[in-house]
Amino acid sequence: MKTKMKTALLSIGLLVGATSVAHAADGTVTFIGSVHSGACSIKPDSVDQTVQLGAIAKHQLQSGGKSTARPVRIELEGCDLTGLTDKTVTTTFTGAPSSAVPGAIGTVGGAGGVGVMMTHGGKLIELGVPTTPQAIGVGDNTLEFGAYVQGAATDPIIPGSFSAVTNFTLAYQ
Repeated sequence: MKTKMKTALLSIGLLVGATSVAHAADGTVTFIGSVHSGACSIKPDSVDQTVQLGAIAKHQLQSGGKSTARPVRIELEGCDLTGLTDKTVTTTFTGAPSSAVPGAIGTVGGAGGVGVMMTHGGKLIELGVPTTPQAIGVGDNTLEFGAYVQGAATDPIIPGSFSAVTNFTLAYQ
């Protein structure tokens, strides 16, 4: 009887071991997000995005020159305008200011004498100041901005790679 019980326990142990091997993890999926009280959700691709400004010729930035503007879009979804009086949203961009280009977002990296400027509706965006209100509707909306590289007016332009970061905050009215 003891032999049959040992055999049965051994068989159960092998089955449990085989089952746990069948469920071994091959990787992980991490879900991140946030919940806020705004009128719209922000699409995941807009929360943290990268805008390619290109490989810009040095001569184009000399003496305060600028590159071609590239679009920056913030995609909103599921907007519910209940409780909003104006049905608008403003965007405030913040970041470290450029020491070489007044009003620009500062850059880090090997390039020097440059900064990143942002526009809204053809007007320059001032860091820390809300943009002109944009009308939004129920459902999905796209907030459109522009960004370009501006060279310093008098400092030399130093070739190299760079990056710049700005954060944005939305305020619904």
